[in-house]
Amino acid sequence: MDNARIFRTTFASVYPLYIQKAERKGRTKAEVDEIIFWLTGYNKQTLQQQINNKSDFKSFFSLAPQINPNVSKITGVICGYRVEEIEDKLMQKIRYLDKLVDELAKGKPMEKILRK
Repeated sequence: MDNARIFRTTFASVYPLYIQKAERKGRTKAEVDEIIFWLTGYNKQTLQQQINNKSDFKSFFSLAPQINPNVSKITGVICGYRVEEIEDKLMQKIRYLDKLVDELAKGKPMEKILRK
């Protein structure tokens, strides 16, 4: 897996794909945003700034106001990797986000996705 290529990918280029994935399964952009806010500490305005600035994943996560302290509760397999075993911390955060959007698309209730 080419981590460097993924780290340079702009969040703005992937964000619409997260929304499409959710909407195809009857979920909403608001739910995708809620997951992102929960994971990163961004809010509507600061998330939009990241999109407008075309921040890459590296910047997106390094500038995140606060990674949720409950991320350790996110477990399971995404893209063939166990998220809890990914050693590269940035890649792990990216996969956490993938995993949460995946759970949303699979119909999991929000309180379970947000590890409440």
